[in-house]
Amino acid sequence: MLIVCLPVSQSSWFVMELQDCALPLLREVIPTDKVEVGFKDLDAAILVGSMPRKEGMERKDLLKANVAIFKTQGEALEKYAKKTVKVLVVGNPANTNCLIASKSAPSIPKENFSCLTRLDHNRARSQVAIRVGVPSDSVKNVIIWGNHSSTQYPDVHHAIVNHHGKEMSGFDAVNDESWLKGDFITTVQQRGAAVIKARKLSSAMSAAKAICDHMRDIWFGTPDGEWVSMGIYSTGNSYGVPDDLMYSFPVMIKNKTWKVVDGLSINDFSRGKMDGTAAELVEERDTALTFLGA
Repeated sequence: MLIVCLPVSQSSWFVMELQDCALPLLREVIPTDKVEVGFKDLDAAILVGSMPRKEGMERKDLLKANVAIFKTQGEALEKYAKKTVKVLVVGNPANTNCLIASKSAPSIPKENFSCLTRLDHNRARSQVAIRVGVPSDSVKNVIIWGNHSSTQYPDVHHAIVNHHGKEMSGFDAVNDESWLKGDFITTVQQRGAAVIKARKLSSAMSAAKAICDHMRDIWFGTPDGEWVSMGIYSTGNSYGVPDDLMYSFPVMIKNKTWKVVDGLSINDFSRGKMDGTAAELVEERDTALTFLGA
């Protein structure tokens, strides 16, 4: 069963679209704008709605508006959802919105909350595949570190490419270090803005596919020897990332539980990129928390 939390006046087209997909696992759609209905006994929650940044809006004003939204949704999860609920935050700024939602639902474990960086992960995977001339499923173990923003760090230092039957490192397969440390990174970082410029709207199908990928891996796990990128709660990690952030790490998933991939070597180039995106998240968090108790 799918429960869609939308103003009822705006939900009719959404319900029709879902019905017309003839999805084999879909049993019922309940459109509602009542949190006691929308959040009741949830096994999974995908929080898509957020306040987009408008022209002339200061970043602190954007954070303030979204703190109000995700505090309300976190409180609804706390009151009505199952304590085992898996929560995926998509609405931007996704990392900090996810942190606010988790802090507003203190009885739900922090590890049950994650934010979407799978779209960035898929973009990185695709860019490498295109460059090498192989299908995207021939590229694995790219990493998105940090924030789902233009400071994110798409990292291929540990990526593996199956190049016409031969497994090789991402760097060896691409054979262009300047591209991997330059245009590749900026292309992935700015892909969302490029899509908006091209279609006057944000990503649609690719974002929906990333959400499905993310939730499928939570439910069914990651393949042996492979990891994916997820924004998760940072606490006591081995990479020197500050605690109390929702930060994107490489994770492996089994039995609906993620585990950060530890022990990866981090060179000075990567360290600088990882620290830079963490600094942005610390600033976002500190600003957002001033509004949380307001």
